[in-house]
Amino acid sequence: MLKRDAIKDKIFTILNSANEPLETKEIAEKLKQKKITTTRTKIFYRLNILRGEGKIKGKFTGPGKGVWIWWRTNAFK
Repeated sequence: MLKRDAIKDKIFTILNSANEPLETKEIAEKLKQKKITTTRTKIFYRLNILRGEGKIKGKFTGPGKGVWIWWRTNAFK
């Protein structure tokens, strides 16, 4: 039996309710507003898990270190 991941579930909820793509930083801020404290590394890890499961999409943008943006899979259909 798989253990539920509350952080992953909240991230998925945030992205599903968003009307536009969000940066990793924006997702971290929204989690903080919901009283969920975690590191950006853990958030990024869970975002990549959701992307691997096909539930969300993500893209690296910008020069240098750049920024990742994330959106729900069916956002632009």
